[in-house]
Amino acid sequence: MARRNLFQPPLPPKEDTAATTPAEQKTRFPNTGAMSGVKSTLKDVASNAVREILVDVIEEDGPKDRLAFTDADVVTLADSIKAHGQQVPIMVRPIADKPGHYRIVYGRRRLRALRSLGMPAKTLVRSLSDEEAILAQGQENTQRLDPSFIEKALFANELSSSGYDQAVILDALAVDKPMLSRMAKVARSIPTPVIEQIGSAHGIGRRRWEELADQLRNSDLDAEKLTSELNITAAKNSEERFGLISDAVTRALKAKAPQAPSKPPALTISLNDGTPVAEVKETARALTFKLSKTDTPEFARWMRDNAESELTRLYEAWQSDKRSG
Repeated sequence: MARRNLFQPPLPPKEDTAATTPAEQKTRFPNTGAMSGVKSTLKDVASNAVREILVDVIEEDGPKDRLAFTDADVVTLADSIKAHGQQVPIMVRPIADKPGHYRIVYGRRRLRALRSLGMPAKTLVRSLSDEEAILAQGQENTQRLDPSFIEKALFANELSSSGYDQAVILDALAVDKPMLSRMAKVARSIPTPVIEQIGSAHGIGRRRWEELADQLRNSDLDAEKLTSELNITAAKNSEERFGLISDAVTRALKAKAPQAPSKPPALTISLNDGTPVAEVKETARALTFKLSKTDTPEFARWMRDNAESELTRLYEAWQSDKRSG
């Protein structure tokens, strides 16, 4: 079977009015809500050819769903495009107030690689609203390579700060409301520069990010300053960078925790011949005398029988000394 060219639009379907009535078509493809824009986009992909556009007229601003990719990533992709051509098109949309210019919807890394090669970009040009562009961006990235938890959290936080409705964010990320709330809590609690130092950290799951966020949220620790003092470059990857920063935060919080006052050492009372008579221990709540039934058993029994009178006598002697002195 011959392989179909990704950039060649498929033949239009054969008409069969008897098989599908207009009423059935309307029921199977409702045209309501923000998802209707995505359905229209999918229909456009099937009916429109891919266009080549100069990379100089494509702008890269807008919400980003991934942390910055490395130069090495771009070089690797550029080598692949140079050898095999651009296999997957990027999606762009026209900029209303700048005729002939476009804003990227998805495919930023591919666009960066094409810029380095000086090659035009194979593109799908779609007239999308902001909400439709966000939905297309989120769905394409989820299908191509699932972003890490922290990348999704930053993307959700940026969309929320930009004023997008919660329903649009939920659809774009394919998450529920509790998960979106957790993402928002993490993104607000950990400074963005610290997250950018760590990177995407695909091997670090939600729970560890939440633990780090809880530590920082419940303290006055300056995470950015702490991170700047670490040798982050020694880490091999973003998972190790997360470990370095997480361990540093834990150590800093332990150092800032109030230390319990040290207890005075126990006092041993001995006779002139070295025989131990008693041991005195002091805590924050009590002063304890312990007599040895092994070394001085008879004195221990006498003290038990005379403790009340002897302690009363000592207390009165202390009171007399206090009044006189």
